Amino acid sequence: MTSRGKVLLIDTAHPVLQDELEKMGFECDYFPNAKKEDYIQMAENYVGFVIRSKIPLDGSILPKAKNLKFIARVGAGMENIDVDLSEKLGIQCFNAPEGNRDAVGEQAIGMLLALLNHLIRVDNEVRNGVWIRDENRGFEIKGKTVAIIGYGNTGEAFAKKLSGFEANIIAFDKYKTGFSASYVREVQMDEIFTTADILSFHVPLTSETNYLFNQTYVDNFQKSIYVINTSRGKVLNTLDLVHAINNGKVLGACLDVLEYEKFSFEAIQSDQLPDAFRQLIQMKNVILSPHIAGWTHESHYKLGKVLADKIRAAFIQE
Repeated sequence: MTSRGKVLLIDTAHPVLQDELEKMGFECDYFPNAKKEDYIQMAENYVGFVIRSKIPLDGSILPKAKNLKFIARVGAGMENIDVDLSEKLGIQCFNAPEGNRDAVGEQAIGMLLALLNHLIRVDNEVRNGVWIRDENRGFEIKGKTVAIIGYGNTGEAFAKKLSGFEANIIAFDKYKTGFSASYVREVQMDEIFTTADILSFHVPLTSETNYLFNQTYVDNFQKSIYVINTSRGKVLNTLDLVHAINNGKVLGACLDVLEYEKFSFEAIQSDQLPDAFRQLIQMKNVILSPHIAGWTHESHYKLGKVLADKIRAAFIQE
């Protein structure tokens, strides 16, 4: 088979992606110790990049990649890729929100159940011989109004999975309309501010959504709410969230993502953590996880397979 060119795996992905690329006739390289400067030097040798979040693909590297035909993002968010510049340079950008939407939807529900039923706290109590029942009464999802901000792949997956709990599920998406279904009703933000009991974010990180949740935003809600964020950390202003929890405007929070994550999402900036975060981690009505909602064993495979299918559809003539 004639080579279709070389693909650079900047980050790791499930082996299915490399296997499928090689079946299509691409050659794949992976240099685990390479730095951004190295990628800039070698960029012109490749027709494809595969990336998660190791480096930004911006004006410092994309113009150097003179033969680049596609970028494959192993995940949903595209904030580390200059998509506009890519389009101007004739580079197709692929992501794979279909691959991890079910994982995100499931974890959002799991975290919410744990929060409403105090499961983290009571597990610790029982393990330490403490048997408290009345003070640990939980709350049911049934009958609550759950508001979803952003109705893309993960927002819809969350709504579908939540529908069995008999909640009133409403959603707002600034860029999407006509998506009401048997399990969700499309609304405007005014109704969310008026009726929401639980608020879940499923938006990409953009200039519009950076610190979307702040003090002004919180003040619009007529009821005290629970907050779920499985999108990007900087969608929520942590300091304002802490204030809202302290004054009772937010009853609790489920956070899979934090604004203090490093660019690659592989670690937290532990040397730069402000007082707001130190307060957050002391709160018993906050559940935290390390950006793993979309990172199940199943989604690891599906992310690679979805990207392979999209690349095949774009470049391989059957």
